[in-house]
Amino acid sequence: MTSLTGRVGRAAATTLFASAVGGVALLTGEALAAKSRRYAKPTMGLALRTSMGPTSAPTLRLVLLGDSAAIGVGVEWLSETVGGQLARLLAEGTPEAGQRHVLLSSVGVAGSRSTDLATQVARALLGDRPDVAVVLIGANDATGLRSPDESAQHLGNAVRRLRDAGVQVVVGTCPDLGAVRSIAQPLRQVTGWLGRRMARAQAAEVTAGGGAVVDLGEETGAVFRADAGTLCYDGFHPSADGYRVWAHALYPAVLDAAQAAGRRSIQE
Repeated sequence: MTSLTGRVGRAAATTLFASAVGGVALLTGEALAAKSRRYAKPTMGLALRTSMGPTSAPTLRLVLLGDSAAIGVGVEWLSETVGGQLARLLAEGTPEAGQRHVLLSSVGVAGSRSTDLATQVARALLGDRPDVAVVLIGANDATGLRSPDESAQHLGNAVRRLRDAGVQVVVGTCPDLGAVRSIAQPLRQVTGWLGRRMARAQAAEVTAGGGAVVDLGEETGAVFRADAGTLCYDGFHPSADGYRVWAHALYPAVLDAAQAAGRRSIQE
Protein backbone atom coordinates (compact mmCIF):
# COMPACT_ATOMS: atom_id res chain seq x y z
CA MET A 1 0.00 0.00 0.00
CA THR A 2 2.81 2.35 0.92
CA SER A 3 4.61 1.53 -2.32
CA LEU A 4 1.43 2.14 -4.32
CA THR A 5 0.88 5.47 -2.57
CA GLY A 6 4.44 6.46 -3.35
CA ARG A 7 4.05 5.58 -7.03
CA VAL A 8 0.80 7.55 -7.23
CA GLY A 9 2.43 10.50 -5.50
CA ARG A 10 5.39 10.44 -7.86
CA ALA A 11 3.12 10.14 -10.88
CA ALA A 12 1.03 13.08 -9.69
CA ALA A 13 4.14 15.17 -9.07
CA THR A 14 5.48 14.29 -12.52
CA THR A 15 2.16 15.23 -14.12
CA LEU A 16 2.04 18.55 -12.29
CA PHE A 17 5.63 19.31 -13.25
CA ALA A 18 4.97 18.46 -16.89
CA SER A 19 1.84 20.61 -16.87
CA ALA A 20 3.75 23.51 -15.35
CA VAL A 21 6.54 23.20 -17.90
CA GLY A 22 4.01 22.92 -20.70
CA GLY A 23 2.16 25.98 -19.41
CA VAL A 24 5.35 28.04 -19.24
CA ALA A 25 6.31 26.92 -22.75
CA LEU A 26 2.84 27.87 -24.03
CA LEU A 27 2.96 31.32 -22.42
CA THR A 28 6.50 31.88 -23.70
CA GLY A 29 5.48 30.92 -27.20
CA GLU A 30 2.48 33.24 -27.10
CA ALA A 31 4.64 36.08 -25.78
CA LEU A 32 7.12 35.61 -28.65
CA ALA A 33 4.27 35.49 -31.15
CA ALA A 34 2.77 38.70 -29.72
CA LYS A 35 6.13 40.50 -29.91
CA SER A 36 6.64 39.47 -33.53
CA ARG A 37 3.30 40.83 -34.74
CA ARG A 38 3.16 43.91 -36.96
CA TYR A 39 1.88 46.78 -34.85
CA ALA A 40 0.61 50.19 -35.89
CA LYS A 41 3.15 53.01 -35.97
CA PRO A 42 2.77 56.74 -35.29
CA THR A 43 1.59 58.53 -38.43
CA MET A 44 1.40 62.10 -37.14
CA GLY A 45 4.82 62.58 -35.56
CA LEU A 46 5.61 62.79 -31.89
CA ALA A 47 3.51 65.88 -31.17
CA LEU A 48 -0.01 66.95 -32.07
CA ARG A 49 -1.03 70.58 -32.15
CA THR A 50 -4.28 72.16 -33.29
CA SER A 51 -7.08 74.42 -32.15
CA MET A 52 -10.84 73.90 -32.09
CA GLY A 53 -13.82 76.07 -31.28
CA PRO A 54 -14.62 79.76 -31.80
CA THR A 55 -11.73 82.13 -31.13
CA SER A 56 -14.16 84.42 -29.30
CA ALA A 57 -14.78 81.74 -26.64
CA PRO A 58 -12.64 81.36 -23.49
CA THR A 59 -9.33 79.67 -24.25
CA LEU A 60 -8.49 76.27 -22.77
CA ARG A 61 -5.03 74.77 -23.19
CA LEU A 62 -5.26 70.97 -23.21
CA VAL A 63 -2.14 68.79 -23.30
CA LEU A 64 -1.84 65.01 -23.49
CA LEU A 65 1.01 63.03 -21.98
CA GLY A 66 1.78 59.34 -22.05
CA ASP A 67 2.27 56.51 -24.52
CA SER A 68 0.89 55.73 -27.97
CA ALA A 69 -2.65 56.52 -26.80
CA ALA A 70 -1.63 60.14 -26.22
CA ILE A 71 -0.73 60.59 -29.89
CA GLY A 72 -3.34 58.33 -31.44
CA VAL A 73 -1.37 55.40 -32.80
CA GLY A 74 -3.81 53.27 -34.76
CA VAL A 75 -5.68 56.09 -36.53
CA GLU A 76 -4.77 58.44 -39.37
CA TRP A 77 -6.51 61.69 -38.50
CA LEU A 78 -6.01 63.97 -35.54
CA SER A 79 -9.77 64.27 -35.13
CA GLU A 80 -9.92 60.51 -34.43
CA THR A 81 -7.43 60.57 -31.53
CA VAL A 82 -8.43 60.80 -27.88
CA GLY A 83 -7.09 64.35 -27.77
CA GLY A 84 -8.90 65.39 -30.91
CA GLN A 85 -12.20 63.98 -29.73
CA LEU A 86 -11.84 65.51 -26.27
CA ALA A 87 -10.98 68.87 -27.83
CA ARG A 88 -14.09 68.71 -30.01
CA LEU A 89 -16.33 67.86 -27.06
CA LEU A 90 -14.87 70.70 -24.99
CA ALA A 91 -15.09 73.15 -27.88
CA GLU A 92 -18.73 72.32 -28.54
CA GLY A 93 -19.45 72.68 -24.85
CA THR A 94 -22.76 72.32 -23.06
CA PRO A 95 -25.57 74.79 -22.32
CA GLU A 96 -24.19 75.06 -18.80
CA ALA A 97 -20.47 75.20 -19.59
CA GLY A 98 -20.59 77.03 -22.91
CA GLN A 99 -18.15 76.77 -25.81
CA ARG A 100 -14.37 76.96 -25.59
CA HIS A 101 -11.47 77.75 -27.85
CA VAL A 102 -9.35 74.65 -27.21
CA LEU A 103 -5.63 74.70 -27.91
CA LEU A 104 -4.65 71.03 -28.12
CA SER A 105 -1.14 69.64 -27.96
CA SER A 106 0.51 66.34 -27.09
CA VAL A 107 3.95 65.51 -25.75
CA GLY A 108 3.28 61.77 -25.62
CA VAL A 109 5.65 59.30 -27.25
CA ALA A 110 4.74 55.82 -28.47
CA GLY A 111 6.24 53.09 -26.32
CA SER A 112 6.58 55.31 -23.26
CA ARG A 113 6.54 53.95 -19.74
CA SER A 114 5.90 55.82 -16.53
CA THR A 115 9.62 56.53 -16.11
CA ASP A 116 9.40 58.67 -19.27
CA LEU A 117 6.82 61.04 -17.80
CA ALA A 118 9.39 63.26 -16.10
CA THR A 119 10.71 64.40 -19.49
CA GLN A 120 7.20 64.79 -20.88
CA VAL A 121 6.14 66.97 -17.93
CA ALA A 122 9.13 69.25 -18.56
CA ARG A 123 8.10 69.59 -22.22
CA ALA A 124 4.46 70.18 -21.33
CA LEU A 125 5.37 73.06 -19.01
CA LEU A 126 7.51 74.87 -21.59
CA GLY A 127 5.96 78.12 -22.76
CA ASP A 128 2.35 78.85 -21.87
CA ARG A 129 1.12 76.75 -18.97
CA PRO A 130 -1.53 74.16 -19.87
CA ASP A 131 -4.87 74.41 -18.12
CA VAL A 132 -5.63 70.69 -18.21
CA ALA A 133 -3.33 67.70 -18.68
CA VAL A 134 -4.64 64.26 -19.61
CA VAL A 135 -2.21 61.41 -18.92
CA LEU A 136 -2.61 58.00 -20.59
CA ILE A 137 0.04 55.54 -19.42
CA GLY A 138 0.49 52.06 -17.99
CA ALA A 139 0.04 49.51 -20.77
CA ASN A 140 3.75 49.31 -21.57
CA ASP A 141 4.60 49.16 -17.87
CA ALA A 142 2.26 46.21 -17.40
CA THR A 143 3.33 44.27 -20.51
CA GLY A 144 6.98 45.00 -19.65
CA LEU A 145 6.44 43.41 -16.22
CA ARG A 146 7.40 46.59 -14.38
CA SER A 147 6.56 46.85 -10.69
CA PRO A 148 3.09 48.39 -10.32
CA ASP A 149 4.12 50.30 -7.21
CA GLU A 150 7.28 51.69 -8.79
CA SER A 151 5.53 52.63 -12.02
CA ALA A 152 2.69 54.25 -10.12
CA GLN A 153 5.16 56.26 -8.06
CA HIS A 154 6.65 57.76 -11.22
CA LEU A 155 3.14 58.62 -12.36
CA GLY A 156 2.33 60.16 -8.99
CA ASN A 157 5.46 62.31 -9.16
CA ALA A 158 4.41 63.58 -12.59
CA VAL A 159 0.94 64.41 -11.30
CA ARG A 160 2.37 66.35 -8.37
CA ARG A 161 4.69 68.37 -10.60
CA LEU A 162 1.81 69.33 -12.87
CA ARG A 163 -0.46 70.19 -9.96
CA ASP A 164 2.28 72.27 -8.32
CA ALA A 165 2.49 74.22 -11.58
CA GLY A 166 -1.23 74.97 -11.41
CA VAL A 167 -2.36 72.40 -14.00
CA GLN A 168 -5.51 70.33 -13.54
CA VAL A 169 -4.71 66.65 -14.15
CA VAL A 170 -6.85 63.74 -15.32
CA VAL A 171 -5.28 60.28 -15.60
CA GLY A 172 -6.72 57.43 -17.62
CA THR A 173 -5.30 54.39 -15.86
CA CYS A 174 -4.04 51.25 -17.61
CA PRO A 175 -6.77 50.00 -19.96
CA ASP A 176 -8.19 46.48 -20.02
CA LEU A 177 -5.33 44.49 -21.53
CA GLY A 178 -7.51 41.39 -21.38
CA ALA A 179 -9.43 42.85 -24.33
CA VAL A 180 -6.51 43.01 -26.78
CA ARG A 181 -6.67 40.49 -29.58
CA SER A 182 -3.00 40.53 -30.59
CA ILE A 183 -2.31 38.29 -27.57
CA ALA A 184 -3.73 34.77 -27.48
CA GLN A 185 -5.23 33.03 -24.47
CA PRO A 186 -4.18 32.16 -21.82
CA LEU A 187 -1.48 34.87 -22.00
CA ARG A 188 -4.19 37.47 -22.62
CA GLN A 189 -5.79 36.57 -19.30
CA VAL A 190 -2.46 36.95 -17.51
CA THR A 191 -1.85 40.29 -19.23
CA GLY A 192 -5.30 41.46 -18.20
CA TRP A 193 -4.51 40.64 -14.58
CA LEU A 194 -1.24 42.58 -14.79
CA GLY A 195 -3.10 45.55 -16.21
CA ARG A 196 -5.64 45.55 -13.38
CA ARG A 197 -2.84 45.48 -10.80
CA MET A 198 -1.20 48.42 -12.53
CA ALA A 199 -4.46 50.39 -12.67
CA ARG A 200 -5.11 49.94 -8.94
CA ALA A 201 -1.62 51.14 -8.01
CA GLN A 202 -1.94 54.08 -10.39
CA ALA A 203 -5.29 55.17 -8.97
CA ALA A 204 -3.91 55.37 -5.44
CA GLU A 205 -0.90 57.48 -6.44
CA VAL A 206 -2.88 59.82 -8.69
CA THR A 207 -5.46 60.49 -5.99
CA ALA A 208 -2.72 61.15 -3.45
CA GLY A 209 -1.08 63.55 -5.89
CA GLY A 210 -4.22 65.60 -6.40
CA GLY A 211 -5.24 64.29 -9.82
CA ALA A 212 -8.54 62.89 -11.04
CA VAL A 213 -8.71 59.19 -11.92
CA VAL A 214 -10.64 57.56 -14.75
CA ASP A 215 -10.44 53.76 -14.62
CA LEU A 216 -10.43 53.00 -18.34
CA GLY A 217 -10.37 49.25 -17.75
CA GLU A 218 -13.42 49.33 -15.50
CA GLU A 219 -15.38 51.85 -17.54
CA THR A 220 -14.63 50.71 -21.09
CA GLY A 221 -13.20 47.19 -20.88
CA ALA A 222 -16.52 45.46 -21.51
CA VAL A 223 -17.02 47.45 -24.72
CA PHE A 224 -13.56 46.54 -26.03
CA ARG A 225 -14.08 42.87 -25.16
CA ALA A 226 -17.43 42.76 -26.95
CA ASP A 227 -16.56 44.75 -30.07
CA ALA A 228 -13.44 43.90 -32.10
CA GLY A 229 -14.02 47.11 -34.06
CA THR A 230 -12.78 49.15 -31.10
CA LEU A 231 -9.24 48.00 -32.00
CA CYS A 232 -7.30 48.86 -35.14
CA TYR A 233 -5.86 46.29 -37.54
CA ASP A 234 -3.08 45.24 -35.16
CA GLY A 235 -5.50 44.06 -32.46
CA PHE A 236 -3.70 46.09 -29.81
CA HIS A 237 -4.10 49.84 -30.35
CA PRO A 238 -7.58 51.38 -30.37
CA SER A 239 -9.35 52.30 -33.59
CA ALA A 240 -11.19 55.59 -34.05
CA ASP A 241 -14.21 53.94 -32.40
CA GLY A 242 -12.05 52.75 -29.51
CA TYR A 243 -10.57 56.19 -28.96
CA ARG A 244 -14.09 57.62 -29.05
CA VAL A 245 -15.12 55.22 -26.27
CA TRP A 246 -12.14 56.36 -24.21
CA ALA A 247 -12.79 60.04 -24.92
CA HIS A 248 -16.38 59.81 -23.71
CA ALA A 249 -15.24 57.96 -20.58
CA LEU A 250 -12.66 60.67 -19.87
CA TYR A 251 -14.84 63.64 -20.80
CA PRO A 252 -16.78 64.16 -17.53
CA ALA A 253 -13.55 64.35 -15.51
CA VAL A 254 -11.86 66.50 -18.15
CA LEU A 255 -14.87 68.86 -18.22
CA ASP A 256 -14.72 69.18 -14.43
CA ALA A 257 -11.00 69.92 -14.71
CA ALA A 258 -11.63 72.54 -17.40
CA GLN A 259 -14.23 74.25 -15.24
CA ALA A 260 -11.86 74.24 -12.27
CA ALA A 261 -9.14 75.74 -14.46
CA GLY A 262 -11.58 78.43 -15.59
CA ARG A 263 -12.44 79.36 -12.02
CA ARG A 264 -8.75 79.60 -11.17
CA SER A 265 -8.13 81.88 -14.14
CA ILE A 266 -10.88 84.23 -12.99
CA GLN A 267 -9.41 84.35 -9.48
CA GLU A 268 -5.96 85.12 -10.87
